[in-house]
Amino acid sequence: MKPLKTEVAYRTPWFDLLAKTMKEGEAPYYSLSVPDYVCILAVTTDQRILAVRQYRPAVESYTVELPAGLLDAGETPLETARRELLEETGFEAGAMELLGEMTTDTGRLTNRLWAFLATEARPVEGYRSEDGVETLSYSLPGLMKAIAEGEFNHALHVAVLMLAVAKGAVKIF
Repeated sequence: MKPLKTEVAYRTPWFDLLAKTMKEGEAPYYSLSVPDYVCILAVTTDQRILAVRQYRPAVESYTVELPAGLLDAGETPLETARRELLEETGFEAGAMELLGEMTTDTGRLTNRLWAFLATEARPVEGYRSEDGVETLSYSLPGLMKAIAEGEFNHALHVAVLMLAVAKGAVKIF
């Protein structure tokens, strides 16, 4: 089923509010069109998982997340993943594998999340961290504990970890 009509009801630099008319005479259904983004499950050469701690205005608190970021115009998801891993953590991957792409919120958002596994991640000499972004690392049991205790609670990033587990790329049991 396709909408009869789709219009941009409101536009910002970060998202478009779309009004989709599904049936003649009915009020439109609203959704947000936002850019696709990547999320990287980065495993270091000593088997630590990289995360970042940063302040997020949307939730008005500090969060712990996997490295991630929006695709820039003209950039492939792989290029974005490599760039974001370096920008946020100061690490580069020996290998980068696409685990898959996922929908982020089928009820309201139009974008896709591109999930990557970065292996053999190692620090780049001379890296200067982004303002307000702190690089953390966890053992896999430590990350699982952080999830269970609510310290690491970004649902989509937990989904990336579970995708890696489902594909056999990471073993937690």
